Amino acid sequence: MSDATVPHRNPSAELHTMNERLAAWAACAAEDSPALIARFEAMGYAVRGKTREEVEAALRGPPTRVGSSSTS
Repeated sequence: MSDATVPHRNPSAELHTMNERLAAWAACAAEDSPALIARFEAMGYAVRGKTREEVEAALRGPPTRVGSSSTS
């Protein structure tokens, strides 16, 4: 296989795309899961009481506070 047939990969862009997809999936899953909301809160993401779109936006970035070991 020659170099001309191998597409150029951009791992950074691929990681960004994967993070976007995971945030969308997790926000949908959290919509019906108080336990998952509690887990995200424990990880430092302020998502309790937010809409699916707001949860997705929060999960796209880093946690906004220090997480805890409790998942109450």
